[in-house]
Amino acid sequence: MHRLRFALQTGAVLAGLFVTSTAVAAVPAAPSGPSFAVSFPASRSAAPLDGRVILLLSRDRTREPRSHVASNLPLDTPYIFGLNVEGLAPAHAAVLDEAAFGWPARHFSALPAGDYNVQAVLNRYETYRLGDGRTLTLAPDRGEGQQWATKPGNLYSIPLVVHVDPAHPVRTALQLDQENPPIKPKADTEWIRHVRIRSELLSKFWGRDVYLGAHVLLPKGFDSHPDAHYPLMVFHGHYPDDISEFRTTPPDPDLKPVYSPRFHLAGYNRIEQQEAYASYQKWISADFPRFLVIEIEHANPFYDDSYAVNSANLGPYGDAINLELIPEIEKRFRAIGAGWARFTYGGSTGGWEALATQLFYPDMYNGAYAACPDPMDFRGFTLINLYEDKNAYTLTGEASSVERPGFRDNMGEVYATQRDENYMELALGDHGRSGGQYDIWQAVYGPVGADGYPQPIFDKLTGDIDKTVAAYWRDHFDLSNIISRDWPTLAPKLQGKLHIFVGNGDNYYLTDSVYYAQERLEALKPAYGGEVLYGERAEHCWNGDPTLPNAWSRLHYNFQYLPKILARIAASAPAGADLKSWRY
Repeated sequence: MHRLRFALQTGAVLAGLFVTSTAVAAVPAAPSGPSFAVSFPASRSAAPLDGRVILLLSRDRTREPRSHVASNLPLDTPYIFGLNVEGLAPAHAAVLDEAAFGWPARHFSALPAGDYNVQAVLNRYETYRLGDGRTLTLAPDRGEGQQWATKPGNLYSIPLVVHVDPAHPVRTALQLDQENPPIKPKADTEWIRHVRIRSELLSKFWGRDVYLGAHVLLPKGFDSHPDAHYPLMVFHGHYPDDISEFRTTPPDPDLKPVYSPRFHLAGYNRIEQQEAYASYQKWISADFPRFLVIEIEHANPFYDDSYAVNSANLGPYGDAINLELIPEIEKRFRAIGAGWARFTYGGSTGGWEALATQLFYPDMYNGAYAACPDPMDFRGFTLINLYEDKNAYTLTGEASSVERPGFRDNMGEVYATQRDENYMELALGDHGRSGGQYDIWQAVYGPVGADGYPQPIFDKLTGDIDKTVAAYWRDHFDLSNIISRDWPTLAPKLQGKLHIFVGNGDNYYLTDSVYYAQERLEALKPAYGGEVLYGERAEHCWNGDPTLPNAWSRLHYNFQYLPKILARIAASAPAGADLKSWRY
């Protein structure tokens, strides 16, 4: 952990003695670079604060630097530097100098000279005293979905234009005199209701009150059909602001079109409104089946969701969601409440969660529809084989070493390497506290380390893989391995329930893990009875719709799999099951 440092590194003098003369050679001073003194006023907090100071330097003056830090658009991200602070008192400065970890410049002295829009953010930490005796310092979620740039209570500075010249280092003072406001509670509507419950299981694990939430989409006629009971569709994914796939008003004709670099589409915001309104029109149509859809809020101190499983570092989120939250929702909103009438689906993180939920609670659900799932086979952990490769960052030959890609665009152009993505996370937080993708995989899949924080799967600086940790991952969360290993008992519970879709041009290289998993699935006896489909040239997150080769919209998830779900219900519902009350 970096501590506050105020001393600049100094050079050294090397003397050499020769036969004919004595020569003294001056070694150039170690580069010092600029430094930044970051403080907050007592008006923001009279008490000392813990956390991570995140310093951002951007050449874009049209927006705040904190507003465009995005792992899925790494070339659009500014320079990032980070430093832990412990008990930082008001009006006392935390100095970020050469000791601060940075990306893509490792140190301030490596910054190109020029003018930068500079901003600092304090991602505030709290002390957690867990039920198992561990004491950790973590960033709590405050209703924003674990987003440090907008987290309520986090302090930040007003952007300041600073001239940086590593050859002429200057210390700049930044004042964290701004504070992110609280998140407004979401209002219930005719169609969308919001549920929040205290989880006994998670509260015991974390040693403090922990709540789970859900957004519930109600079918047409819910209030006027009190005797109807409904199938339940669990839409897994990242922290949901609300059920945004549903818009009850026509698109705004005056909405200024915005180009989406993520989906390579002009006017993507307009398309979103059109699709959301079309979803609403379909939802209320006379012949549309009636069912419940929920999206779950389960942000935690490590990420915007928990991956919906029980894990050593995050606690029993799987049991809390499936044994506490789901029964409460089914009770309140008249769900059928039986395994044949529950289904789960999602994309990316949600795709992995859908598969894991079906696998670990096989009798509770009747089908999982997983689009572009996070690695379900760790032989394809993106492009890393955790069991055979020695290093996550590089491929090394006899005389050369090649950096492994981490992110590509629709044409295969590489925008970031594995090292880039992990160094970016390391700048945002150590001990797995970045809130980033690799850190949450480490927290969910891995054991607890000797320091109480998640045990790394590989060294964040060097990329060297820990094979002992990899073995733990394999046995507990390699879904492909677990299905194959436990198929003799799982077969009667999972046959016909696994549906996997991925683009063969996935931006995050998630395709390989599906290739590996498909080989195992197709070798199972008896046959697994599901499907694996690939989208030609399709990116992240293709969901199985051949008419959407780049799957730019998640609006289709609630309807995409409905024909298959209805066919599954008809084929598997037990005698006497309620197949009529929800078909009004």
